[in-house]
Amino acid sequence: MNNKSQSKNKRGNTVIKTKLTINQERLEERMESLSLIGKFGETGVCRLALSEEYKEGIELVREWMDEAGLKTRTDNFGNLIGRLEGKNPEAPILMLGSHLDSQPTGGRFDGPIGVLGGLEVVETLQENSIQPEQPIEVMAFCDEEGYRFGIGLFGSRGISGQLQEDELNRADADGVTRRDALDAFGADPDALQSSEYPEGSIAAYIEMHIEQGPVLETEEEPIGIVTGISGPLWLTVELTGQGGHAGTVPMALRKDALVGASKVIAGLNEIVKQDPDAPTVGTVGNLTVEPNARAVVPEKVTFTVDLRDINLERRNRYEKQLRYYIKSVAEENRLEVDIKEDSNISPEACSENILDIMREESKTMGIYQIPELTSGAFHDALPMAKSSEIAMLFVRSKDGISHDPREFSTYDDIAVGTELLYKTTLSMIKKY
Repeated sequence: MNNKSQSKNKRGNTVIKTKLTINQERLEERMESLSLIGKFGETGVCRLALSEEYKEGIELVREWMDEAGLKTRTDNFGNLIGRLEGKNPEAPILMLGSHLDSQPTGGRFDGPIGVLGGLEVVETLQENSIQPEQPIEVMAFCDEEGYRFGIGLFGSRGISGQLQEDELNRADADGVTRRDALDAFGADPDALQSSEYPEGSIAAYIEMHIEQGPVLETEEEPIGIVTGISGPLWLTVELTGQGGHAGTVPMALRKDALVGASKVIAGLNEIVKQDPDAPTVGTVGNLTVEPNARAVVPEKVTFTVDLRDINLERRNRYEKQLRYYIKSVAEENRLEVDIKEDSNISPEACSENILDIMREESKTMGIYQIPELTSGAFHDALPMAKSSEIAMLFVRSKDGISHDPREFSTYDDIAVGTELLYKTTLSMIKKY
């Protein structure tokens, strides 16, 4: 099916007016149908990992994969896989995909465009009677977001053998462990190793995702390619002091955990701003105060730290500074301190081989200077870089909003991104 999609660039160097190979109408219909699962309000989506809504979404996409002639399965990590067999079934796999789980107050586009875009690519190949030499798998990874159990990229880290020892025992806010959730989903948490991919079995992983930032919209560009992905370091910090009556404990004698936490949070903000041109970011997104009472000096404060950078050496340096500062603040305020590392993933560069293909194929679509940018958000491509070449392409996000019901990308832009994903895939299988 041929459609037209066009976009104007304010600099005049990119004007897309291309005949699409992929079926934009089919892609739109599937996006709209999937967005009804876990829907709240007008445009919000809540599809937490391994929840009933997540399972319903997986089953719907599995139906579409089955209809497209793919061999489908769910593995013990909760991933959904649709496989188009290659002429050589033993050849290293070309994998396309993203995730279907969401934040509790998420939007419709974060993740699904990569899964459904990958499915559209494979379906278009079959409609054009193209059977690749190597297998192509469309992957819907489980728990990319990390909201429910406090650590993300579960499915992608899982198939590449990168899980931590205690991950199955992590519990959600209701006390449900990941082990319990996998059991309820129908997976076998005692057989995770059987779902890992053997070393060398995946040739490349390509992910299409909404940008979740303002760069492409600012440049009036529908799509861009990603040169590298920042690596997240997640810490949980616990400061413990001594509670007491807010009216009777003198200021000089207090061991106020919240005062200490406030200083650390402000210090983190200064540490990550040392190089104003660097993309380093640091965030305290969750904070718990005990006993959390108006008339009581806070005895314990627990908070999270999210530190990200595309440069591992700089991130390590800032982490060292932060840990030293936390201990200094604790000593100054006579507090006990405990720092737990929840996640530590190195930043990764995308494959220049695949990026070169994307650059060339984008020119055939009239995009002669496709924007190139780094990703501050983590994606499933990040752990996949340990076992294969990776590449990503971004689709423009309105106002740069994501993880929010207002998250929005036009279907024209998504179609342009999917067309580039198709052309890149076609070029790669021809070269195999």
